[in-house]
Formats: sequence, C-alpha cells, structure tokens
Amino acid sequence: MKKGTLFVVATPIGNMEDITFRAIRILKEVDLILCEDTRETSKLLKKFEISSHLISFNAATETKKLAYAIDEMVNGKNIALVSDAGTPTISDPGVRLVNLAHDNEILVSAIPGANAAVSALSICGLPTDSFVFEGFLPQKKGRQKKIKELVNEPRTIVLYESPFRIEKLLAELNEYMPKRIIAVAREITKIFEEVKRGIPSKLQQYFTSEKQKGEFVVVISPKDWL
Repeated sequence: MKKGTLFVVATPIGNMEDITFRAIRILKEVDLILCEDTRETSKLLKKFEISSHLISFNAATETKKLAYAIDEMVNGKNIALVSDAGTPTISDPGVRLVNLAHDNEILVSAIPGANAAVSALSICGLPTDSFVFEGFLPQKKGRQKKIKELVNEPRTIVLYESPFRIEKLLAELNEYMPKRIIAVAREITKIFEEVKRGIPSKLQQYFTSEKQKGEFVVVISPKDWL
C-alpha cells in the first residue's frame, strides 16, 4: 500500500485573502486536517467551503495523537497540518509529527504561505540579508540570560511577543540595548496593522496599555548598525 503524504499548510495570519489557491485545494483534498484549535480553523474552512474532517492537534494533545496520525498516513491517508495562523511548526506545534513522518519514510510536502516573522522583516526597513529568529523568549527561567546573549548578536534579531508582555520586553531592551533601532509590528495584514520604529525608550512611550492588542513581531537592528 502506498503511504499518504503530510502536507504542512500555511494559513493566513490575519487577512483571509492571503491563503493560496494551492492551500485551498490541498485542504479540500486531504482525508484529515490536524489543527491547533478546531474553532479557529473551522472559520477558515467555512469561508472557503472546505468540508475535510478536523482533529485538534496542539501542545496539549500532540503526544496522544502522534501515533494515530502516523498510522493513518502509513495506511495511505493524506493529512494536512495547520496552525491557527501562519506557517505550522514555526513557534507552533508540529515539529515532532514532521520528524516522525520522515522517520517513517512518509512524504512531507510544504504548502507555503503567510509567515509573521518574514512579513515583519519585509516592512521594517532593517537589514534582512542575515537574521536570527528567536521566536518567543522564555517567560521566566533563562529569559535574562537569553537577552544578554542577544546583546552581542551581529545579525538582525526577530522575536515574537504577546500583548501581555510587550511592555516588559521593551523595558528589557531599553536596559540591555538602549541605542538599538527596534521595529515593532502588530496586527500584520489586519485593519489596524502598524509598524513603529525607534529606540526602546521611544517605543515604551508609545505602547501604553491601550495599544497592546494583537500579536507582536519585534525586529531588532544588528549590533553596530548605523
């Protein structure tokens, strides 16, 4: 029996129109869609009249469902992996599944599309020829150590941050990298999309409590830039 394929499918990070024609076709054709939150993915499927079966596959359920997903593909089923927004496995669940698929000689196919980190880089005006993606910094243990390590990073740094910790991050950057140019992008592709640039202290003044809605991408200029 021919094994199935694992499709890693990027979905919009905000604007529904950013999904690709190929992604829509694949989501319609697969036997099963693994998603972080069935409620979120159901909105996307309804928008594009996709009726494929959904199964929750997130940080809490991944371990329990790995074997099931692999068995299904070994037995010929095609599966799509999606996250709530953007490209799966990039600071999202799914890496273990992709790794196991390779171990079981299951074809893994990328269905590319939106990605918040790359989108932010494209509109921030900071060097993009070489960069390091750090995702979400540790919330507690190891956070200060990681920030201190990044102080000497010669490449552009890309971070993700939640609206609940953006003020804390900017305060930390003001302490350790007060002269760096920082670009903070939020609500990328949505109605209230914005990019604010400046040194950390300037951004601290702007991002007060009423401006903490949405997901944030923080881009930090390289050491010794300008």
